[in-house]
Amino acid sequence: MTNFNQPVDAALVPRFAGHSTFMRLPAVESPGGLDVALIGVPFDGGTTNRAGARHGPREIRNQSSLMRRVHHATGAAPYDTLQVADLGDCPVNPIDLRDALAKIEAFFAEVVAAGALPLSAGGDHLITLPILRAVGKRAPVGLIHFDAHSDTNDTYFGDNPFTHGSPFRRAIEEGVLDPKRMVQIGLRGSLYTSDDHGWAQAQGIRQIYIEEFARRGVDDVMDEALAIAGDAATYISFDIDSLDPSMAIGTGTPEIGGFTTREAQFMLRRLGAVNIVGADVVEVAPPFDPSGLTALTGATMMFELLCAIAAGRAAARQEALA
Repeated sequence: MTNFNQPVDAALVPRFAGHSTFMRLPAVESPGGLDVALIGVPFDGGTTNRAGARHGPREIRNQSSLMRRVHHATGAAPYDTLQVADLGDCPVNPIDLRDALAKIEAFFAEVVAAGALPLSAGGDHLITLPILRAVGKRAPVGLIHFDAHSDTNDTYFGDNPFTHGSPFRRAIEEGVLDPKRMVQIGLRGSLYTSDDHGWAQAQGIRQIYIEEFARRGVDDVMDEALAIAGDAATYISFDIDSLDPSMAIGTGTPEIGGFTTREAQFMLRRLGAVNIVGADVVEVAPPFDPSGLTALTGATMMFELLCAIAAGRAAARQEALA
């Protein structure tokens, strides 16, 4: 019988005491034996305006002490069926972007090789590129992407191809991401040019602007997203700026008119039907939100993702037994 890791009991050790780890789980040094590895990626060297997401993992860890064991709506109890732990922070290089990308890719390649599913806290959205290089090395993965921005731009500041506005363009070009199995939900905000999204649409990426989301609602949009992802390996990326800044101001590129936190939670709860091979919550920038609310929101979205992963694994086990 497996002895699954459990969070520290807040009835015995208060939330403000003890070591700060994701969900108050044990801190480990190796992904071996884990079903899900919780990982911080404290890098924001791809930021083009307001930096600060490098501080996201530490503050999300602090706020994740408020997460409990069981999901109140779905009944998911991830720590009863999955071996989960905090694998610490991925090595980064804050003054050398390309070296940082190489370090992140190498770290996540070890996680994937060990059979652990990575659930990460960023960091800016560029961190998703090296993670996708690791999870999509053998075959390109699909993507369900919640964001105000497409992040499929080409170059910035001359010919620099690596920023938080370009990770998915690079991932598609490198063959680790399948654009035909990719959906972006919540896009909005002013554009640089009228053709900003032309390249993405030409690749077959399904883009759902916030206006379409508002007309159709959570379930209809997510029905389509699940159909696009299908049964094959899919990555989930949740940019905190997909939310309205009234609910998550601590981010580098806020855009008004976004999701409510409740809408985001309802969407993530539908992901139990997806073959998730990795996920992240990115762009939490604590310096812009001293209240800690944005980091708490990031921690909550990580818990929602963890519960969806647990639900998906449970469904797969039931199907295998049928």
